[in-house]
Amino acid sequence: MIVLQILVLFISISFFFYGLGCFFSPKMYKEFERFGLSPIQRKLTGFFQVAGALGLLGGYYFMPLVGFLAAIGLILLMSLGFGVRLKIKDNFVQSFPSLFFALLNLFVAFRFYSLFELY
Repeated sequence: MIVLQILVLFISISFFFYGLGCFFSPKMYKEFERFGLSPIQRKLTGFFQVAGALGLLGGYYFMPLVGFLAAIGLILLMSLGFGVRLKIKDNFVQSFPSLFFALLNLFVAFRFYSLFELY
């Protein structure tokens, strides 16, 4: 359970601040332009990252189903991000974080799933 707690905190903090950056960081604006994505896509990405971060925390502290769904959403988001990185031909170092976070969230989703009460 401590591994799940550490991962949820790490992932939540990471996504929360990255998501806020999508709204407020000029550097992030330029990155999304480089990705070939629109301002609305940047804002949606930020929204889903903040929502995912809060969902993971809510899932850990209140309802595992919420955490499971948040982790699945973040897996999808990071898989799409990895695809964008491959499409624009970013190198391994630039592309790896999205793949890494997709895999971390996959592990977290399985851990949340194991907490479901099946009765």
